[in-house]
Amino acid sequence: MTRSSSWKWWITGLLLLATTINYMDRVTLANASVRVTQEFSLSEQQYGNLELAFGWAFAAGSLVFGFLADRFRVYWLYPCVLAGWSLMGMISGWTTDYSGLLICRTLLGFFEAGHWPCALKTTFAMLNEKDRTMGNSVLQSGASVGAIITPQVMKLLLTNEVGSWRSAFVVVGAFGLLWVVIWFVMMRPRDLDATPEKTGSAPRLPLAQIVFSRSFWALALLITGTQTVWHIYRVWMMKFLQTGRGYTEAAALDFQSAYYISTDVGCFLAGLISLWLIRKCSLTAHDARRWVYAGACLLTSLSLALPYLGKGWLLLGTLLVIGAGALALFPCYYSFVQELSAHHVGRLTGLLSMWVWAVTSPLHKLFGWIADTTHSYDQGLVIAGLAPWLGVAAMKWLWVKRPEFA
Repeated sequence: MTRSSSWKWWITGLLLLATTINYMDRVTLANASVRVTQEFSLSEQQYGNLELAFGWAFAAGSLVFGFLADRFRVYWLYPCVLAGWSLMGMISGWTTDYSGLLICRTLLGFFEAGHWPCALKTTFAMLNEKDRTMGNSVLQSGASVGAIITPQVMKLLLTNEVGSWRSAFVVVGAFGLLWVVIWFVMMRPRDLDATPEKTGSAPRLPLAQIVFSRSFWALALLITGTQTVWHIYRVWMMKFLQTGRGYTEAAALDFQSAYYISTDVGCFLAGLISLWLIRKCSLTAHDARRWVYAGACLLTSLSLALPYLGKGWLLLGTLLVIGAGALALFPCYYSFVQELSAHHVGRLTGLLSMWVWAVTSPLHKLFGWIADTTHSYDQGLVIAGLAPWLGVAAMKWLWVKRPEFA
């Protein structure tokens, strides 16, 4: 069956929806963090352990699903992992103690990891080299959409007499099951079998040769910095606003939505600016991504001002700009990964994801310890905002200008 020229962008929109659901299930805990901490009498470090378990499980799931995505049809694998994490999100709302919640967050992280190898395999198959950063921007922007919607869902349920943080987990988790139905309506088993001609004919190098290359480790360092700023702010923002600066829960939830609108703007601008640099400034796709990434680092570096800003519009405005820069980093990273190999997109995505979640997940425990010790969230947020510069340095000194692989 012949597809229309716009079909690939409709499917990219479906990937945006999958990312939206992924983040809705993920950020429900962060949005309810104060209530959960109080109900289960948790220390900041114990709350950090919930994110640590999620992160390490995400690392394991990245490895498993990364290899499965290259071995089996994404047509079947993708809805399976999405249904898996959606069910774990729902069950989280029915837990009665800290141990049960810890187990649910662990399994949630494992299944959520399958989203990224499957999604990147899909954009790689549908889009050419010049369009991929824009396509990956659309895909990644779902993180913001989910994070925008979730605080409002939480606010509605948390202020309802019959609602609670538990019902929010169940409602959000149920959205994923609807996505599975839409996927099977829009897709056919062979839609994603073919890869773009220009890269599909590239010589197939062994996975080990790519993994031990300098360029692979440039991306390992780049995603470490990228992940640090995004997830530290995602996990600890509510506590920073409520406990650190004295905002009410309702005000903090409203700002969460505004923050993620800003991140969405940053994500789309990353794709648009990349296209502009390619078409108007005659830069290569790779060089355009590097310039966009460095510009986003400048925005996240505004974290240096946070310790000097009290409650007020200047603090909130600074956080909005930091958020825009934080999500703008990701489309560049995904496109760099797709440059590494035409034949190992799923495996490379999984390996890099496993690496970064294993390395950065303990940072939440460390962040919690710093917050317990200093009674402040400022220091950790400053460091997180500067972390993406690690990627700029890695790309300059490690990335091979003329990669030995396609």
